Amino acid sequence: MPTVDALAERLSSYLEPDQIKQVCRAYYYAEQAHDGQYRRSGDPYIIHPLAVANILSEMHMDPQSLMAAMLHDVIEDTAVPKEALEQQFGEVVTELVDGVSKLTHIKFGSQEEKQAGNFQKMAMAMARDIRVILVKLADRLHNMRTLSAMPPEKKRRIANETLEIYAPIANRLGISNIRIELEDLCFAAKHPMRSNMIQKAVKAARGNRSELVERISEALKTRLKEEGLKARVIGREKHLFSIYRKMKEQKKSFNQIMDVYGFRIIVDNVDSCYRALGFVHNFYKPVPGRFKDYIAIPKSNGYQSIHTSVIGVGGIHIEIQIRTEEMEAMAHNGIAAHWLYKDEEEEGHSKGSKRARKWVQGLLELQQSAGNPQEFIENVKLDLFPDDTYIFTPKGRIVEMPKDSTAVDFAYNVHSDVGNTCVGCRIDGQLAPLSTRLYSGQSVQIITAPGASPNPSWLNFVVTSKARANIRHYLKNQKHDESITLGRRLLGGALSMYHLDLNSIELDHLEHLVKEFGAIDFDLILEEIGLGARSAQAIARRIAVFALGDEDGLSKVSSEGVFSISGKEGGVVAYAKCCTPIPGDDVVGYSSAGRGMVVHTTGCNNIQEFLDQPDKCMPLIWDDNIKEDFSVTLRVYTANSRGTIANLAAAVTEADGNLEQISVDDKDAQLSVLTLQIGVHGRKHLADIMRSIKKNKAVSKITRLKNMA
Repeated sequence: MPTVDALAERLSSYLEPDQIKQVCRAYYYAEQAHDGQYRRSGDPYIIHPLAVANILSEMHMDPQSLMAAMLHDVIEDTAVPKEALEQQFGEVVTELVDGVSKLTHIKFGSQEEKQAGNFQKMAMAMARDIRVILVKLADRLHNMRTLSAMPPEKKRRIANETLEIYAPIANRLGISNIRIELEDLCFAAKHPMRSNMIQKAVKAARGNRSELVERISEALKTRLKEEGLKARVIGREKHLFSIYRKMKEQKKSFNQIMDVYGFRIIVDNVDSCYRALGFVHNFYKPVPGRFKDYIAIPKSNGYQSIHTSVIGVGGIHIEIQIRTEEMEAMAHNGIAAHWLYKDEEEEGHSKGSKRARKWVQGLLELQQSAGNPQEFIENVKLDLFPDDTYIFTPKGRIVEMPKDSTAVDFAYNVHSDVGNTCVGCRIDGQLAPLSTRLYSGQSVQIITAPGASPNPSWLNFVVTSKARANIRHYLKNQKHDESITLGRRLLGGALSMYHLDLNSIELDHLEHLVKEFGAIDFDLILEEIGLGARSAQAIARRIAVFALGDEDGLSKVSSEGVFSISGKEGGVVAYAKCCTPIPGDDVVGYSSAGRGMVVHTTGCNNIQEFLDQPDKCMPLIWDDNIKEDFSVTLRVYTANSRGTIANLAAAVTEADGNLEQISVDDKDAQLSVLTLQIGVHGRKHLADIMRSIKKNKAVSKITRLKNMA
């Protein structure tokens, strides 16, 4: 069991005596505050904060972080108020403690929302001081180490949460020691039998491999020594979760995964890294395409190293990482290595720190544009799994992007305004679609246009959280404006039945309406009408009561006020896929809560039961000046002959139709049945296209499909 004296002895290797006294004082304060409290395992509660401080001491963290570790549950789990803690230990330590607190007193609607909300608040605390997340990670690591006392269901839930959020955060901040242990502990909690089997297999394989590992290690040491290079050579062990994940993802056997031998070569400086690489490639045959230089271009979490794969004696595959001592510390402790290498004059000292803060700043931007905690956490999860793609701007600046990023992702990475107004791109000087996947080394130029706006279809291919959040934010605002416009038109149409004009309604009447419905303002009521959440007829009736003075006056209503649609209403007017209405069809509008208005043909089976409900359905007419295309589906029966599809496509084009999709539904020796999806301007245009298709002698029958869903 850890003791504070043992911790003090460990801290003496890198802290001053006064600083150690402060950490010990925080321990005794926490011990007194948690007096009488016990963990589920039966141990005194103080064991937990002491263990968290021990984990941080292994990373050589500063005294304030260690004090926060000792006190991190005091505000939440004891009667000590935040103010008392601040008087004793100062504002910085108290803010760290407050940031790490689990915030269980805040009530959320569901468990998922609670977790998302906690993480959102943790991100905010991280923005104030990055050490918050380091203490939180150490706290989670000790909780995972002592998970055995929990019931199985809770074990799995905590393990899932850790794998989804905390292990990726540790990876994002470059803290591989904590990430590896968290992953292995989660693996054991979720799949205890699989974990035990792989652990036993690794132990058995280690015995067989040890002699070969020693031989390769000695050969590398001897070679480097002969070349006058001072270096340490360490054999790399694969951890259990990594083996399991590779077996699962790559569909390889355990023996295939273990056939690869890994080594680290650690040298004094960057120059020696490249010299060591030359000696290794001269000594063993390198594998083409397996060389990566993360020193020249570090990973997004600050990780730096040279990676190469070579073939050893007897065809053995050897993976080698070459790095300096400082890079080794950064690889294990990530952002925490910032406190190990504190030379403020050194330009490269805080690369990891800057990267971490840049990432946290990105979290803040996401938090501002996300609609709710779940959306925020979904975006963060996307951002927690970065890979290695490096893109060049036209001026030669290197931009780090996640794997499979597209030109739209790159545009939003440059700036939100660039993303919102991009219309095209040049990749290595050639025009390319915005959905094009990007690869390392490409040069990308974004083409923008004033007045351009994001396309909802971009959400189908973007991979970065920044792009996704910005597109959603823009579309949300756009839908808000479109909903108000549609709501105003719908209400205006409903009011005309009472011979009233919305623009002439007195302000007092509108304010009375806003108060009656408990809305913030009149625009909110209009937005809700546009989204189908309120009935335009019901609102119009209430306004008419105010304007006309009594209910009796409402009996004199006209049948005017039919709403016209133009196809330009935006996302708040949708055209039903079941009956695919086009201009010229008799149509009705169905108010769908949250979606706005859905347009159906009057003969559609799906709308029949609502036709006599004026709050749900309203008659519609088509605008006289429609130029948009509307999709319609045709079923064509043709004799089975060569070139039929090409002839049909030519017939559609000849009639100025837009052939969107064509498929063969059924086919035998004599007959083919084809489905054509065509963009048309209206019924007359559709009739022209059908006549053009019928000119083909192979066509025996053609019908328009309706009520398909």
